[in-house]
Amino acid sequence: MYLVGFGLIYLAIKKDYEPLLLMPIGFGAILSNIPFSSAVGEHGPLTTLLKAGILNELFPVLIFIAIGAMIDFTPLIRNPLMMVFGAAAQFGIFATIVVAALLNFPLNEAAAVGIIGAADGPTTIYVANKFARSLLGPLSVAAYSYMSLVPIIQPPVIKALTTKNERMIRMPYKEGVKVSKTVRILFPIVVTIIAGIIAPISVALVGFLMFGNLIRECGVVERLSQAAQNELANLVTLLLGITIGGTMTAEEFLNLKTIMVMAMGLVAFIFDTAGGVIVAKIMNLFLKEKINPMIGAAGISAFPMAGRVVAKMALQEDRNNFIIMHAIGANVSGQIGSIIAGGVVLAVVGAMLGVK
Repeated sequence: MYLVGFGLIYLAIKKDYEPLLLMPIGFGAILSNIPFSSAVGEHGPLTTLLKAGILNELFPVLIFIAIGAMIDFTPLIRNPLMMVFGAAAQFGIFATIVVAALLNFPLNEAAAVGIIGAADGPTTIYVANKFARSLLGPLSVAAYSYMSLVPIIQPPVIKALTTKNERMIRMPYKEGVKVSKTVRILFPIVVTIIAGIIAPISVALVGFLMFGNLIRECGVVERLSQAAQNELANLVTLLLGITIGGTMTAEEFLNLKTIMVMAMGLVAFIFDTAGGVIVAKIMNLFLKEKINPMIGAAGISAFPMAGRVVAKMALQEDRNNFIIMHAIGANVSGQIGSIIAGGVVLAVVGAMLGVK
């Protein structure tokens, strides 16, 4: 486990892979595996943080306030069609649940493993805490590791499913009707209500995300918006990471199941990417103005990495093909889509297992 901890710290420092999370997770893993460590146990600070911030889902929902305050939904509001890709790119969640179940994972653990496909660390932690607390460490490491590896995972999948001509499709950005402040304020409120009706169990996640966006857009609480984007985000990320690392004890982490979780996390990200691209290609059969199918891959929740990867790939094929605004629109829709998909998993699987 020391090697695992050092490995995560190395990836954070040397490779710059999600350093804000992998650094504290790696050090937390070292702290929890020192013999007779006072950092864990009945009165250990890491155990106290686990009970106070993870087991009651506090840290994940606080992170969503910060994420919401950082996101500009204007590109999505201007082009609501991008919501299709935010939904399509969640295919990996449900495909991986099926694969995990076929590999004899209990349904609760299969659901927790599948949610890695949300490409959203807080959602993964939230669902894992409900269904499979014993897998909290491996699931969190898998989710954040693969999020950082999006620039490596997505391009080969996209290229395998598209032709060069498809990747060169141009999508001129149309400014369109100006999005008024009233619309930007109403958007997080309406989304919260609709998502809450569809999946009430998702209200804690989508509601806090949209609350963060509301304080960004309302324009009268700039101090709160800045605090959410900076102080809150930094503090909760720090505590969340080191606490997750504190759950990674050798007996819980070093086993075959952990390897399988990591492998299926990769499968989930591949299915996510493929699902978005395939849906875009199907839509092109009926649309007069064709969509660059790579936009579908940007629908995963890994924001803004997926949007940047797709935009960069378009420029590699054609130096004058700028699709960044479309890609970011799909990317921010993935934030909403992943939370709703997580809520559906919580509702359906929770009902089957009698978990509230």
